[in-house]
Amino acid sequence: MKVVIFPEVLARAARLPSHRMEAEGRTVREVIEHVCARHSPLRVHLFYENDAFKEHFLLTSSGEVVDPEHAVPAGGEVEIMLATSGGLDTDHLSNDEIRRYVRHITLPGVGRAGQLRLKKAKVLIIGTGGLGSPICLYLAAAGVGTLGLIDFDVVERSNLQRQIVHGNSTLGMLKVESAKQRLHDLNADIEIDTYAAALDADNARHLIGQYDVIVDGTDNFASRYLVNDVCAQLGKPLVYGAIYRFEGQMSVFNYRGGPCYRCLFPNSPPPELAPNCTAGGVIGVLPGVVGLIQATEAIKLILDIGESLAGRLMRFDALTMRFNEVRFSRRSGCPSCSPNRHGKLCEPAQIVCSSVNTDRQPLAPDFFIEPYALKAIMERADSNPILLDVRDANELEVCRLPGVLHIPLDELSERTALLDSRETYYLICYGGLRAERAAIILQDVGFPHVKVLEGGMKRWVRDVEPDMPIY
Repeated sequence: MKVVIFPEVLARAARLPSHRMEAEGRTVREVIEHVCARHSPLRVHLFYENDAFKEHFLLTSSGEVVDPEHAVPAGGEVEIMLATSGGLDTDHLSNDEIRRYVRHITLPGVGRAGQLRLKKAKVLIIGTGGLGSPICLYLAAAGVGTLGLIDFDVVERSNLQRQIVHGNSTLGMLKVESAKQRLHDLNADIEIDTYAAALDADNARHLIGQYDVIVDGTDNFASRYLVNDVCAQLGKPLVYGAIYRFEGQMSVFNYRGGPCYRCLFPNSPPPELAPNCTAGGVIGVLPGVVGLIQATEAIKLILDIGESLAGRLMRFDALTMRFNEVRFSRRSGCPSCSPNRHGKLCEPAQIVCSSVNTDRQPLAPDFFIEPYALKAIMERADSNPILLDVRDANELEVCRLPGVLHIPLDELSERTALLDSRETYYLICYGGLRAERAAIILQDVGFPHVKVLEGGMKRWVRDVEPDMPIY
């Protein structure tokens, strides 16, 4: 048995189940013919009607260029290579593309010229999670020629409730590769650039500078301010979306002299008012609604049609099914987009969670306890440790340690009188940060014996009880 390796673009076009196919035959031609016999759409791509092999393909075996009559050794591989142009033909629409996008092309204000603008466009989607999923799906379906996807994370089961570009078959896969696989199944004619990394001050300018429109699917303030500041400097329009529980926000920034994100929110909220990074939860359909509006705004910007959300913050409440909006303008002294800015990035925003007191020094190492050490204490017959869980009640619905005392962090200051300062309290939250904040609160009112579960419930599940559900 031999193996034939096809270019991925050819495997998609011919609908092969894999770009590596086993085949039988003595020569290169015979093994390729064997694959064509099983997958008839492949033949028209490789052979002329007179059975001559098409010249734009290159045949190689054992690291050398060969001709179709070259004998392939047992267990050998034949690779079919295709010259790489580095881009799409963005000057024309093929007949297949016209058939695919006919509902666009017949729209007033779009037509063939508009569809070509979509094909030539390059859009960077920052994040391939809840918001990024509908954004990338609909921009791919619309025929945006080049999509950039940046995300450092991998697909987890808890993502599937809202991150619809991923699935069970891609659990554990990098999100950008999972999304790329799904998008190429949806539209094999577009280019997808993937960046398995976090966007940061070192790479943001280089990445954002390559694209025409930037779509924000981030979930933290530091990234959001960084993206905004770079887009303002480079003159890139930014399509904004944010979600929390049952509410969403949408707008367009840095568009044709319009305001930027810092014009609307000059600074991120203080830690005690910022939504918990993972505790708040979100109804699964909400990122679909917000992400679809973001995709719509991106398409409108590319086509230069309609009225954008520039200078307007649209808000959506899923519980009342109401939309409303507020208008805003550029701030004259905005450090990101005002004419008198100094040309350098603003100071980076802090990643805040209602779990950290940024005015205090971090806790000393001896205030932390490893999951296995806490487990050993819990299992001792002569021990009855007080486990104080400071998460919100809804989080305990998913996972909790046995016998915990539950006091949400935002109620702790008012309820310390109910606690005994002579006891040792083992403080628990999702990732450890809110527990650190709780430790500081208790220290400040005279509780010397506090321990923070290192890494919180997330690490407990990883290290001690991997079968326990986590969010």
